[in-house]
Amino acid sequence: MTQSLSPPLSSSPSPTGAAVPGRQGLPALTLAAIGVVFGDIGTSPLYTLKEVFHPATGVPLDAPHLVGACSTIVWALMLVVTLKYVILILRADNRGEGGVLALTALAAHAVRGRPALRHGLLLLGLLGATLFYGDSIITPAISVLGAMEGLEVAAPALRPWVVPASVAVLVALFAVQRLGTGAVGRAFGPVITLWFLVLAATGVAHIAREPAILAALNPLHAVAFLQERGWQVLAAVGAIVLALTGAEALYADMGHFGKKPIRLAWSGFVLPALALNYLGQGALLMADPAALENPFFHLFPPAWVPAAVVLSALAAVIASQAVISGAYSLTKQAIQLGFLPRMALRYTSAQESGQIYLPAVNWMLLAGVLAVVLGFGSSSALAGAYGIAVTVTMLLTTALTFFVVRHGWRLPLPVAVGATTFFLALDALLVASCAMKFLDGGWFTLAIGLALFALMSTWARGRELLLQSIRSEGLALQDFVRSLQAPQAARTPRTAVYPVADPETVPHALLHNLKHYGVLHARNVVLTVRFQDVPWVDEAERAQVQALGDGFWRVTLRYGFMQVPDVPRALEGCKAAGLELSPFETSYFLSRETVVPAPGAGMAHWRERLFAAMSRNAGSVAAFFRLPDNAVVELGTRIQI
Repeated sequence: MTQSLSPPLSSSPSPTGAAVPGRQGLPALTLAAIGVVFGDIGTSPLYTLKEVFHPATGVPLDAPHLVGACSTIVWALMLVVTLKYVILILRADNRGEGGVLALTALAAHAVRGRPALRHGLLLLGLLGATLFYGDSIITPAISVLGAMEGLEVAAPALRPWVVPASVAVLVALFAVQRLGTGAVGRAFGPVITLWFLVLAATGVAHIAREPAILAALNPLHAVAFLQERGWQVLAAVGAIVLALTGAEALYADMGHFGKKPIRLAWSGFVLPALALNYLGQGALLMADPAALENPFFHLFPPAWVPAAVVLSALAAVIASQAVISGAYSLTKQAIQLGFLPRMALRYTSAQESGQIYLPAVNWMLLAGVLAVVLGFGSSSALAGAYGIAVTVTMLLTTALTFFVVRHGWRLPLPVAVGATTFFLALDALLVASCAMKFLDGGWFTLAIGLALFALMSTWARGRELLLQSIRSEGLALQDFVRSLQAPQAARTPRTAVYPVADPETVPHALLHNLKHYGVLHARNVVLTVRFQDVPWVDEAERAQVQALGDGFWRVTLRYGFMQVPDVPRALEGCKAAGLELSPFETSYFLSRETVVPAPGAGMAHWRERLFAAMSRNAGSVAAFFRLPDNAVVELGTRIQI
């Protein structure tokens, strides 16, 4: 099948996007958004302030620097999360959907008249998507480790059990993914709501003891803190970035909840709770510098620490679940946009198509998570690997937003520049600060991202070359149909459906039928499925049917990148166009291409071999398009690229 990035966009709401708030109610959606959207950023207080005052940053642990550091964290949340994401970027919705791939499709469509720029934006978006997988490995590891490190505070003798306990929690988390997250998901909102209430309450308790920390609400203290650090400011900012991880989730999950619930939850509940907790940790360290060992858990009275460990572990699991589910969704989108080969995909809910499970992605993520937990061993060690992938994604998101504002919304250039330049500069500072941690583990997520970028760009380019080869070597379908007016082969009174990548050429499977069996079917449907750069395509726009004559039909089915393709069901809708298919008299003939690397100017030889290997291991077309198993015939052909 082929993928397309061309049809017009619309600002109309998607089935699960802007239309949802009215159906489910704002309070329910706001509670659900708290549970799903803010789990990642909500667990950042477990380790952020401890890392700001880590000896490697060179920040002295005294009252002025505590006020400055807390001020910087609070105002970073205001500028990056509130101003950039909540106010600006949530406006850039692709029919109600968000996320880096949805934004990429939006930006690419906005510059569709400039092919070179469009291609460059697609590559930028692809890079941002690949970096998300690094985040999907680091987030579960650092969140669960940070939570389990509370065991040391409760009982120092339990220190050797921190890593084994973390491994046990993570293995259990990934093992239950195949069961689906529907039942667990309903508990996310109340648990994370309790988590944020606890964050706020413990923060307020310590602020009341050291109210001097409230000076951090003055942004001038943040400016003074950054200026005073000089060139060493990058080390401090690299730690403060940890407070911002999870900001991308606000945009990525917009399609599930809508803009209003996310904005309401952040501004009215999550931001105040986070700010109070960071200020509370600062107040605690003013009174007791020795609490730097683990300032979060020292916020609690000793008797409450075990309960705090349990609650933080639940919050860490929920934060991890959010990025795991996000990795599944991103992989599905990448497959349907043509950046990854088909994979085995299971739907874990009969009601919610968004609840999916990809076994290959699940177990690869688990392997990566366990590797970093065992390799780094603590949240402090992992902090060096965390942040660089997130900040590069933030930078790419801002860059893509510029093209949406300028070319999609058609706002004047000064407005577009003014809306994004400040954030580009801020994102560049964050990237530079995290780059200092490259040798301390930052290389890990970049290596994962670049490896996946090589895989995904190779697959996309290989599919282009494969399609070119099919077109150059194939027979024109229209000419073939006209030639059938001469004496022809016998016809069998059934329907043959030929799913193909190129609807202009004769399917290889049809030629095999004609060559080896000397027969044609009474009705022959040349079928192409195209995935568009919009998340949803209405049923009324699903099928385009063209009668070619002599029993031949050309059908194009269009889906959005968030939709589940169901070819038999879609073909039933072609009856109004004159094409009536009986499920019991229809067979699907698939052309299974075996790619043969050949010398030429297509791709580097190693990339051609990589594409051939990916093609051999691609998942079943029949399963991906929900074709009935007892009506599918696969015929192979060898194609050189």
